[in-house]
Amino acid sequence: MRRVVIVNGPNLNLLGTREPDVYGRTTLAEIEADLVRLAEMLGVQVSFVQSNHEGELIDAIHAASSEADALVVNPGAFTHYSYALRDAIVAAGIPAVEVHLSNIHAREDFRSVSVTAPACIGVITGFGPRSYALALRAAVEILEEAER
Repeated sequence: MRRVVIVNGPNLNLLGTREPDVYGRTTLAEIEADLVRLAEMLGVQVSFVQSNHEGELIDAIHAASSEADALVVNPGAFTHYSYALRDAIVAAGIPAVEVHLSNIHAREDFRSVSVTAPACIGVITGFGPRSYALALRAAVEILEEAER
């Protein structure tokens, strides 16, 4: 069975209470529960990592390279400056989809730059919690296409 690791960066543990006008009221636990249900429908396994620490995220991505077939990554604020996270995504050698709840291009100027996006096969941004479902579906479709 295919496996997808979903990696969440800093402050995403605060979803539901942090800036609900930007990120909504859905918690990370609720997003994860929805993704488990979707993964079952898609015939894949999912696991989740959330950390506020860059090194822990890098370690999780390194581990995913041997444990998973694809990544879904929300780097949080690391999106805009973590070349180390970008390099870890590249080094993993598996398809990665970057995801953001808010439309990063409609916010502050610094948020429209993603240094991690070039390491990913695509970016889904601005659809709220639905962004994660779209990203998981995209990752699964990429894996299916690669098997053909």
